[in-house]
Amino acid sequence: MFNFDYSYLSLPKRFYSKTKPSINNLSKIFISNHKLYNDLNIIYNEEKLIDELLKKKYYEKSFSQAYAGHQFGHFTKLGDGRAIILGEHITNQNKRFDIQLKGGGKTKYSRNGDGKATFGSMLKEYLISEAMHHLKIPTSRCLALIKTGEIINRELEEDGSILVRVMKSHLRIGTFQYAAYFGLSNDLKKITSYSIKRLYPKIETSENPALELLEIVMKQQIDLVVNWMRVGFIHGVMNTDNTSITGESFDYGPCAFINSYDPFKVYSSIDYNGRYAFGNQPNIIKWNILRFAEALLPIINQNKKISIQMAQSIVDKFDKIWMKKYYSMMLKKIGIKKCKKNLHTLIDELLTIMKKQKLDYNNTFYLLSQKNKNSFIYHNDDFKNWITKWETFLKTNTSEQDAKNLMEKYNPVVIPRNHMVDHAIKEATNGNITPYEKLLEVLSRPYNYNNSMIEFMNPPSENFEKCFQTFCGT
Repeated sequence: MFNFDYSYLSLPKRFYSKTKPSINNLSKIFISNHKLYNDLNIIYNEEKLIDELLKKKYYEKSFSQAYAGHQFGHFTKLGDGRAIILGEHITNQNKRFDIQLKGGGKTKYSRNGDGKATFGSMLKEYLISEAMHHLKIPTSRCLALIKTGEIINRELEEDGSILVRVMKSHLRIGTFQYAAYFGLSNDLKKITSYSIKRLYPKIETSENPALELLEIVMKQQIDLVVNWMRVGFIHGVMNTDNTSITGESFDYGPCAFINSYDPFKVYSSIDYNGRYAFGNQPNIIKWNILRFAEALLPIINQNKKISIQMAQSIVDKFDKIWMKKYYSMMLKKIGIKKCKKNLHTLIDELLTIMKKQKLDYNNTFYLLSQKNKNSFIYHNDDFKNWITKWETFLKTNTSEQDAKNLMEKYNPVVIPRNHMVDHAIKEATNGNITPYEKLLEVLSRPYNYNNSMIEFMNPPSENFEKCFQTFCGT
């Protein structure tokens, strides 16, 4: 079934710990991702998957990764506390993907944890990662969701679960921080060379591969966070150990989607100071990239002063790149392909109106894309002047159909509304899988409107929005 390789084990042993998964013989597949099986060139067989995961031959080389990270700004030594990589699956196209068991049992890095995962939290990660994929945002995926038949003790007793997670790589900024601060002098060179060879082989022969890696990762993370802002996504825990050097979103514990537009919106129960608020995500990803640059300094140049100057020359590009890509994306959301500075005010004014009126982020852009004159937007006093300027520009610069096509490409009809995700998970954990399956189905085609989607476009009640919190449960 799997075509495994183990290139990560060529690294020094400090980067990993050989770990045997703990999978209950009573485990059963709850959901399988048939499309992903096909994409990975794996023949789907639900009955054999559990048997495959239980094969002892994989356990001889399965491992957990060591890394460090800044968590809410505080640096600490970390590692996979409940995640075990079975191996690196190689597809027919010679593409490499980590196959990881999340919730696979206790590891060297579990500290006081049991290494297990709860059914509810894994239901959320499966759902959100699939939604992100269909929203056209790079993300980890889930091959299968397993119910282990165990009871997990948290605040309450919950069903145990394992997620079979797929990523191009689980290398993260925190991996490089670990090498720089806890490794031997040559470890940083080795993890950098390995990462480049595995993920970015085109820069292997460049004059300064470490510096180019810094720039590539920075640009990919800018692209990723721009995409988050496009759909109103709040990651919720943008620690450096949750920042992948592949530019994929992963770890969906305290994540959420904004409803009414508010750049200061936070849902995470532990983000007391709004560090990872919706509108602060660009600042945080720049901060994380600075930490990546710091970790790479010893191998960018032997002279520390020169190394700092070289790294700073890359990071100094961040603001200009961000502004260009962010406004380019936001202008496309209102049907404008050109990204000229004099048009930025159109976006700024629109967001100011949305914040003042507490308008739903996703629905407002969708309604604009439909240009329905009966929409409340056209009868809103704050909107009237803005719409006049917007429509004047569209009439003189593009066709109505081209603008509509562009807007429909950048504005989803539906997103994973927090109250619907919450309801679907609660129902599934209580034995009713129907709402969860329906939500999965709707989120698999987020840009294609039909009448059945209307209920999934509705924002939550004011009371739900006021009380709703997310937790680091995955």
